[in-house]
Amino acid sequence: MSAGTTYFLSHGSPMLLCPEITGELASRNFLETFGEKFARPKAILAVSAHWDTSVPTVSSMVKQDTIYDFGGFPRRLYSIKYDCPGSPAIAKRVVELLSAAGIEGAKMDSRRGLDHGSWVPFLLMYPEKDIPVLQLSVMNRRNAAYHYAMGQALAPLKEEGVVIMGLGNTTHNLRDIRMSHTGPPVAWAQTFDGWLKEALISKRYDDVVHYLEKAPHARTAHPTPDHFLPLIVALGAAGNNCDTEIIHESWEVGTMSMASFAFHPATSS
Repeated sequence: MSAGTTYFLSHGSPMLLCPEITGELASRNFLETFGEKFARPKAILAVSAHWDTSVPTVSSMVKQDTIYDFGGFPRRLYSIKYDCPGSPAIAKRVVELLSAAGIEGAKMDSRRGLDHGSWVPFLLMYPEKDIPVLQLSVMNRRNAAYHYAMGQALAPLKEEGVVIMGLGNTTHNLRDIRMSHTGPPVAWAQTFDGWLKEALISKRYDDVVHYLEKAPHARTAHPTPDHFLPLIVALGAAGNNCDTEIIHESWEVGTMSMASFAFHPATSS
């Protein structure tokens, strides 16, 4: 994990924690080896697809609680605790940075724990539960440009040892999941996924920010913006001319891309 790198990780479902049911999944293997491949962060600011607020809000618990924001899954999942530390001091810093950038209304929430979009992947990545994690909300009623500006405002955290991770999914259409699907991914999903990767590698950040107008099948890939906005925040925090590395590629249920990205500080102009 190089200094200044931000990440977007496709987090998948809580069933990642049930290998006895799902069998082997490439996305689970990726998350389980993440900590071995990338250096240990001082703290993580997790931008959550599953926390929608009217203003930017950051969790400020001293010790994180675990939120079971899902239903109909195996019973044992509801007894798992990811009670890692939080950091009120870093939460205060997040609010200060957003406010200084003119992003109004940013606040802390001392009661909000970690939803499954954070604790499920982190349990696989950092099972020791000893890295402080804070969670930052998205605002579905705000556009991607707003979230890109949020990321830009939070960029100084990178020099303070805080790793910014967006947690969502590269494609996320729960109305069109195909549990028994085999073979190549569905065409619309594959097309959107390919467009996004090419746009990121080519540094067409403005196109990514304006994905609803620029990307093929954007509203099919993301009927709601919640699982894409964390990528936008991470991209904004990475800085101008950042270099994108595709750190994982796989597919689940026919339409869900589990692609994940690292946004590195630019090495060339």
